[in-house]
Amino acid sequence: MAEINAVLSRLTAEELDEIKALGPKGRLGRHLVEALDRAAGGPEAARGLYVLDGSVNSNGGQFHILRDDVSERLFPSGADPR
Repeated sequence: MAEINAVLSRLTAEELDEIKALGPKGRLGRHLVEALDRAAGGPEAARGLYVLDGSVNSNGGQFHILRDDVSERLFPSGADPR
């Protein structure tokens, strides 16, 4: 599995800002999942840094959120900035 700090450092400033704007348990859009994978080295390389949140969207797809320890790196206090 990819190292958390290394992956986060390879995201663009815009991608990081968007993830931070979602909050600690924000649902990641497909483009953010793809950004995390890209930052980790390729397709599905960041798998495990994001996890399913247990919900299903109207198309039958599932939502992804950051794993707790990854979220803690971006939100050290656990506070939602919104």
